[in-house]
Amino acid sequence: MTRYQAYQGNQVEGAGPLGLVLLTYEALFKALGRTRMAILAGDMEAEATHTGIVMEALIELSSSLNMEAGGDIAQSLASLYSYMMNRMTEGLCSGSTEAVDEVVKLTQELREGWMQLSMQQKKQQQNQQSGASPQLRAVAG
Repeated sequence: MTRYQAYQGNQVEGAGPLGLVLLTYEALFKALGRTRMAILAGDMEAEATHTGIVMEALIELSSSLNMEAGGDIAQSLASLYSYMMNRMTEGLCSGSTEAVDEVVKLTQELREGWMQLSMQQKKQQQNQQSGASPQLRAVAG
C-alpha cells in the first residue's frame, strides 16, 4: 500500500456521513473530467472505464439517501441522480462531450451545496463548543 492509498483510507475512515458524501462528489467530479478527456482523445475504452466510475459514484450517492428522513429533498436528489445516470448512458461512445458537460455542471452545483452544508455544520459545532462549555474553560484555564 502506498502512502497515498493509506492517506485515502484514513480520510474515508475519519469522515462522517457528510464527509463521505463530499468525498464521493470529489471522486465523481474527477471521473467526469477523465471521461471528458477520453472523449476528446477519441479513446472509447478509457471513456467507458471512467463512465463506469461515474456511474458507481452516482449509485453510491443515490443509495446513501435516507428517503424517510430526507423527504422531498431526498426524492428530488434521487430523481436527479437517476437523470444524471441516464444522461451518461445516452452520451456513452457518442463522440460528444455534451452529456458529460451537463452532468459536470449539475455535479458542481450539488457539490457546492453539500460543501455549504458542511461549513454550516462546522460553524454550529464550533459555536456549541465555545458557547456551551464555560465550565470546561474554567477548569482548563
